Amino acid sequence: MKNAYLSRKIKFQDLIGFVNRKPWWHVPPLDPNAYKKRGKFLASTFAEAEFYGRPLDEPQKVTVLKPLVGDEKTIERRLFGHLVTDLRGEPRPIKDILAFDAKRRQLALSKGYDSIILMSPTCFAKWKASGKVPRSLELNVLRP
Repeated sequence: MKNAYLSRKIKFQDLIGFVNRKPWWHVPPLDPNAYKKRGKFLASTFAEAEFYGRPLDEPQKVTVLKPLVGDEKTIERRLFGHLVTDLRGEPRPIKDILAFDAKRRQLALSKGYDSIILMSPTCFAKWKASGKVPRSLELNVLRP
């Protein structure tokens, strides 16, 4: 039991170290108050950030200490206690997405998290099993 705890702790510390060393790509939001409402979203590669618009020319560095880590389902369950969104791939209106991001930020801050590290379900399962940090991550810094 003690070895499993130490193993999880080492994986978690490795992930935090990786996130803090890595250059992150950011697409500035149109709304100047977006950071206060939803935090700052970053992508692990320039190409991934391009999905959201034109990324800044220079990557950014971050410092996270207590992130919430997981895939969409895990993050929702840890924050809300159950699944809130329909994850079947149905498109949602952008205003609903923005409102959900704001609610998720507030709840995560109230639970003591400073950021959210999002992985795909496959990558999250591999990371939990092996500790290998995936190449593709999304990061939401809650207090930029």
